[in-house]
Amino acid sequence: MKAAVYYDNGGPEVLVLEEVPDPVPGPGEVRIAVEAVSIEGGDTLNRLGGELTSVPHIVGYQAAGTILEVGDGVTGLVVGDRVVSTSTHGSHAEQRVAGEPFCWKIPEGLATEVAAAIPVAFGTAHDCLFEFGRLQAGETVLVHAGASGVGIAAIQMAKRAGATVLATASSDERLERLEAFGLDHGINYVVDDFAEAVRDLTQGRGADVIVDSVGGPTLQKSLQVLAYRGRCLTFGDAGRAGGMPLDISMLRGNNQSLIGYFLGAELFLGTRAHAIVAGLIEDVAAGSLEVVIDRRFPLAEAAEAHAYIEDRMAFGRVLLVP
Repeated sequence: MKAAVYYDNGGPEVLVLEEVPDPVPGPGEVRIAVEAVSIEGGDTLNRLGGELTSVPHIVGYQAAGTILEVGDGVTGLVVGDRVVSTSTHGSHAEQRVAGEPFCWKIPEGLATEVAAAIPVAFGTAHDCLFEFGRLQAGETVLVHAGASGVGIAAIQMAKRAGATVLATASSDERLERLEAFGLDHGINYVVDDFAEAVRDLTQGRGADVIVDSVGGPTLQKSLQVLAYRGRCLTFGDAGRAGGMPLDISMLRGNNQSLIGYFLGAELFLGTRAHAIVAGLIEDVAAGSLEVVIDRRFPLAEAAEAHAYIEDRMAFGRVLLVP
């Protein structure tokens, strides 16, 4: 099979298309003919500095397609099923293997490429808002990187839960597009200080729940605009600031919480998150939630696709098509 691989960490240019052996499913795993790859934020971070589990390495969390082979012990999936899958690596290829607990059947009528973009973005957004953020109707949510896959998912779910939704983005045009998904107030972080804007929009109270995929200085400022008993969820490092120290001294006096989140741990340690993602896939299939696909690149142009994402060009998800 062909795969987008790299031999050393680095920028998008390290990705090259090569012929590699077909993967072999182990016990409890399935082998999938990949039809669509959703490039996740973690994919670009792993390419930049993550562990290489093999050399050459195939990066990538999430892909959807049709099952070609099932390993021993697989009970709920059969050859021919359409599934969307996640794993620690291996999505940027014509085939990939994934464990049965990390696969979801795609409902009849839902396009495979749409399903490919659901589990990580929508599962992360849902857990940040509700399982860990404990969002209630009438509260105010701030979503950073509102035009990202997680951002668009979080805006929709927060709005339908009865929250007032604030979001940041890099242009007025992006913020205007987000209004169709439930955005109440947009903040252009390029021209406005988002912390000042949040205080103004909430009459000084702050946001009850903040969904922060950016990290670094943005995360520090997020903590400064939490409402009393507010919850800030951090799950990414899109700002590429790395592990900079945070001042959390203000949290104690206001009974506030800073919560780290990783969907993979929830999927690995139990069935709750798997069931949540399955329900979100059904919501998209029913039309009550929407997936936004920005662009599609052929697998051979994986480097260009990664560069496009890192240049902050995307609105929604970017796909690779083998």
